[in-house]
Amino acid sequence: MYRAQRLGLKYLTASTVMFGAMVIFGLISSIYFVRPGFLLNTFNFSTAKIVHINGLIIWLLMGFIGSIYWFLPQELQCEVEGIGLAEILFWVFCAAVAVVVAIFIFVQYGTASEFSMWFINQGRKYVEAPRWAAIGIVVVAAVFAYNVIGTAIKARRTTGILTVLIADLIPLLALYLDAFPEMSNMSADLFWWWWLVHLWVEATWEVLIGCIMAWTLIHLVDASRRVVESWLYVEVALVLGTGILGLGHHYFWIGTPHYWLAIGGFFSALEPLPLLGMVVHAVYDAGERHLQAANRPAFYWTLAEAFGNFIGAGVWGFMMTLPQINLYSHGTQWTASHGHFAFWGAYGCGVIAVLYLVVERSRASTGLDGRAWRWSFALLNIGMVGMAGALLVAGMDQAFFERAIGGSTWSAFLSMQGRPWYNQSMWARLLFGLIFAAGYAVLVYDLLSIAKPVEARVREPLAAAGA
Repeated sequence: MYRAQRLGLKYLTASTVMFGAMVIFGLISSIYFVRPGFLLNTFNFSTAKIVHINGLIIWLLMGFIGSIYWFLPQELQCEVEGIGLAEILFWVFCAAVAVVVAIFIFVQYGTASEFSMWFINQGRKYVEAPRWAAIGIVVVAAVFAYNVIGTAIKARRTTGILTVLIADLIPLLALYLDAFPEMSNMSADLFWWWWLVHLWVEATWEVLIGCIMAWTLIHLVDASRRVVESWLYVEVALVLGTGILGLGHHYFWIGTPHYWLAIGGFFSALEPLPLLGMVVHAVYDAGERHLQAANRPAFYWTLAEAFGNFIGAGVWGFMMTLPQINLYSHGTQWTASHGHFAFWGAYGCGVIAVLYLVVERSRASTGLDGRAWRWSFALLNIGMVGMAGALLVAGMDQAFFERAIGGSTWSAFLSMQGRPWYNQSMWARLLFGLIFAAGYAVLVYDLLSIAKPVEARVREPLAAAGA
């Protein structure tokens, strides 16, 4: 393997560990909704939620970086430029993540001061990491961009997929700079904050996972490069044409002009369509040529990625972003339902597909089509669909009785906590969360059990021959 591919394996391993941390703190967060006194005066709900959400961002980001380090040298048939620096920054990145998580768990919060901003918590939702850690993320992203662009220059050639990736790295790096400004005007702060939270995660990441899925389909089913690159160009066009306009569905209630109601409500549902089209077209094209995917786990997870993205990000997103509905659904468990389903379908399934592809290519896997991956696939997806459904029921209950009928008052919020549908949905979310956690455990077991070293597989026939 190239050094970059070994580095990709390290990133994917770290990603899987962070995936587990996210699951643990997600379960802890869900317990608070059914047992409000859980860990009272010991561990705050807000801190558990912060670790859960930031763990989500980190495990996916590490998965993306690892996937690209794996595919890039194969794409250009050369070692990645600046790989030594990238290897050092991997350990720096992991150490920084560990320190930040420790601060979140053991310090939890600080005073409203510059010291807290730099070393404890920035206090901005979804980008709570202290400022030194945010700077570290920018450095890692900058070196990553240098690795990709420098490799293309060194190889003196590029491909359609790589061109799209390079173009996407510019906003991927630039948009994260929105994590740093301090604005006293709340509307202005939220306006630019959404450029980070929405466009960084929902637009640049959509293109990033599109590039990764394009490479995955080429390696998995020998997909036509013309097909996947054509759909990738469509995705870029839609992200440029609808991503910024679709951002308007976050502008409804922060003091922006009323025309964003129509613009944001219409355009925000179009972004997931190209990735669905790419996968369906590539699989259909492979079927026409009577090709079969030898790596069934990666194939199934790729299909889950395409349809999960369309349903979780597209259907679930469109269902609640029309302004007439969003007036009542915004900030309820309905939003959490969409968030869980969208991140899982749009990104999580794709990273797992790459994990199985990498295990197959990097190891002599003897049990790639065993039962464990089927159990993992079923438990993870049943758990996620169950959580999304439970949160949807709870959110719709909130939208009707707390918002529309109750008028979003404090008394309506308190009375909502005793409604049977809401409480039953919170228990159901916890139950399906446990099923999801069991699926993660089986996934880790399966990946470890099928990752049998090449040397061991070579020695077995020799030992048999000697006997």
